[in-house]
Amino acid sequence: MMSKSYTNLLDLASGNFPVMGQTREKKRLPRVMTVPGVISELDDDQANSVTSDVPSSVVQDRIIIVANQLPVKAKRRPDNKGWSFSWDEDSLLLQLKDGLPEDMEVLYVGSLRVDVDANEQDDVSQLLLDRFKCVPAFLPHDILSKFYHGFCKQHLWPLFHYMLPFSAAHGGRFDRSLWEAYVAANKIFSQRVIEIINPEDDYVWIHDYHLMVLPTFLRRRFTRLRMGFFLHSPFPSSEIYRTLPVREEILKALLNSDLIGFHTFDYARHFLSCCSRMLGLDYQSKRGYIGLEYYGRTVGIKIMPVGIHMGQIESVLRLADSEWRVGDIKRQFEGKTVLLGVDDMDIFKGVNLKLLAMEQMLKQHPKWQGRAVLVQIANPARGRGKDLEEIQDEIQASCKRINESFGRPGYEPIVFIDRPVSLSERAAYYAIAECVVVAAVRDGMNLTPYEYIVCRQGVSESETSSESTGPRKSMLVVSEFIGCSPSLSGAIRVNPWNIEATAEAMNEAISMADAEKQLRHEKHYRYVSTHDVAYWSRSFFQDLERTCKDHFRRRCWGIGLSFGFRVVALDPNFRKLSIDHIVSAYLRSKNRAILLDYDGTVMPQTSINKTPSREVISIINTLCGDVKNKVFIVSGRGKDSLGKWFSPCKKLGIAAEHGYLLRWPTDENWEICDQSNDFGWMQIAEPVMKLYTEATDGSYVETKESALVWHHQDADAGFGTSQAKEMLDHLESVLANEPVAVKRGQFIVEVKPQGVSKGLVAEKIFRSMADSGRQADFVLCIGDDRSDEDMFEIIGNAMTSGVLSSNTSVFACTVGQKPSKARYYLDDTSEVVFMLDALAEASDSPPSTPEEPSP
Repeated sequence: MMSKSYTNLLDLASGNFPVMGQTREKKRLPRVMTVPGVISELDDDQANSVTSDVPSSVVQDRIIIVANQLPVKAKRRPDNKGWSFSWDEDSLLLQLKDGLPEDMEVLYVGSLRVDVDANEQDDVSQLLLDRFKCVPAFLPHDILSKFYHGFCKQHLWPLFHYMLPFSAAHGGRFDRSLWEAYVAANKIFSQRVIEIINPEDDYVWIHDYHLMVLPTFLRRRFTRLRMGFFLHSPFPSSEIYRTLPVREEILKALLNSDLIGFHTFDYARHFLSCCSRMLGLDYQSKRGYIGLEYYGRTVGIKIMPVGIHMGQIESVLRLADSEWRVGDIKRQFEGKTVLLGVDDMDIFKGVNLKLLAMEQMLKQHPKWQGRAVLVQIANPARGRGKDLEEIQDEIQASCKRINESFGRPGYEPIVFIDRPVSLSERAAYYAIAECVVVAAVRDGMNLTPYEYIVCRQGVSESETSSESTGPRKSMLVVSEFIGCSPSLSGAIRVNPWNIEATAEAMNEAISMADAEKQLRHEKHYRYVSTHDVAYWSRSFFQDLERTCKDHFRRRCWGIGLSFGFRVVALDPNFRKLSIDHIVSAYLRSKNRAILLDYDGTVMPQTSINKTPSREVISIINTLCGDVKNKVFIVSGRGKDSLGKWFSPCKKLGIAAEHGYLLRWPTDENWEICDQSNDFGWMQIAEPVMKLYTEATDGSYVETKESALVWHHQDADAGFGTSQAKEMLDHLESVLANEPVAVKRGQFIVEVKPQGVSKGLVAEKIFRSMADSGRQADFVLCIGDDRSDEDMFEIIGNAMTSGVLSSNTSVFACTVGQKPSKARYYLDDTSEVVFMLDALAEASDSPPSTPEEPSP
């Protein structure tokens, strides 16, 4: 028989999860899990959300940095007995510590670049924890290959860089086993975090696309955990992202973070567009901060490009002076103008496009033949595959052709360095380059221009350096498709696909007057030196603190299975309506007011046929038949449809069009609640709405007696929402002097008289009962959308004003767990009908009387 946890994982991964050789660890080090093996499923026996797993032993905050790789270098000892470890000074994860509070303890969770035998893993884990505060995640070989080289590099990396898998040969088709390995790897990382976390004290900061589903695993365990995520790659437009078969699983997992960071506004905008189109979420900008409301939680969106570590670059530059002899390289290229390219060897860096542009520049501007040299440093490839091999062959062919065409004794226009190059050697080339060219067709950030600017500035004035005297100058030709492009306003931005334009930009850069180069350099240096990696991490952490400040004051519920799991953050007094509790209060009361919304409350929003069922009609008739009850349907619908549907319910009161029209129980006449007869505003509003309807396919205007409603639920989600926002502003502007209210609702924009609301209807009903000597001692009010919040709010006011007694049993109830002014909730319309049926049964049952004593 298949276990429950296994079947839940099937749901989690939306496919069959392969058995990967589960093992059990025999030895557990304190606070660290070390033995590799199969991850336990998401819905395991420890998956219940808890407040704390490890008792807090520290007072100050800690932060756990989680990334695919730890910021440490590892190598075998010469005697082959054990390992030696050292910090990787080039790692961004290590550098970001500079921006965190000085007294904050930093722990790292990630994998190692080396393969550690299973029998050594315990010792390695303990050593890394004790000396480096690092916790290694050891991935089994079958998971590692499918996780990193499979799902990350074959699916996510190309897709996030706008490469669609049009054929199996290019990009590769989606392979569900690779997705399952990705989920498995993320689960292993979560286990390592859980081993060391103090959830009441710790922050967790997750990095990059390798761990995008990790937030769900951690949020499921710790509902109040303070957690941020930063994506270091581009995030594609929704048209590209939506091609991913597991698109919603990843989106929902990211939304379990408290703060999600991106390098540029474009990447953030694409993410927000995906949330809107696929999950129906709108974002709001408040006091400069962008936030997504997600089940009562506000998920912050952070836009902040990462920077470089100034101290490290300057120290490397000093090393380059002595170790790599900048003077020697200058002599090597004496009399030449050096353009420099530094790129990883992958298919998105546009190296061949840069070579073609160099070739074009030499053709168009023969004066540079024999004088201009492009030095192209190619860092080793991190991925692999047929596409990479093809681009490498193409680059080699281009280098050979250009050098044969334009080369001469003592001069090669292309110097291609295809080997690992240290930062100090790179700095030496930066120091002598007149211009750096970045022609990537898509890149997350790319810090090469930043490094170049700092190296051209040289070390501080007080130190001796070949670059420490005289004016500094630098030039940049950068692709408009890289993350650092928006922050480099003095660079020449190019479309790298346009070879001719890129060639002209390169010519312009090296031909520009020195004074102009100096001004551009100074502007860039001011930005790069002040927006370094410490500035970035400090800003991100401060926003994470701000976003999480209310965590421990909120009441959190974890709901949903697998990647549908999310945390609902609610007011501490907000709870599910107990049937027994309300029935007990119902039986004790003598004068009851029952107010029910229709759509989304007793009728599901998704139903096409909106006619109430026989069951609903029967329940309402039973409730209306109880002389103690005043029952009303309070809806935004028109009187004709409501009157027709509820014609069998003779004792039912109906408030149509949000209360503009009211029909009291046992009365056949409709009463107009708003006495204003001025509907001239309709002649102003209707043409505006029709204008947007013509421009928005799938939208339409509904005309009511008192209101105009523009519906856009069948329009394109993103465009419909955008048009609704624009229409709201337009209508508010043209109707500024009219006695109307313009409001947005769920897929609607509505214009109605100012004195009409469901809240005023509720107050009128309560006041009518009090005036007749039957002040309500029991109030049940149920609704599901924004208009119903008016009813919930008016109940509190009515108790304050005396229209309702302070002893009245009030049950203000919203449908669905979400932020509301109501104190209670029911999950869906079926629960509402079930609860009303319980009240109807209580009305049908005669009150019990004590038996007469036998004579």
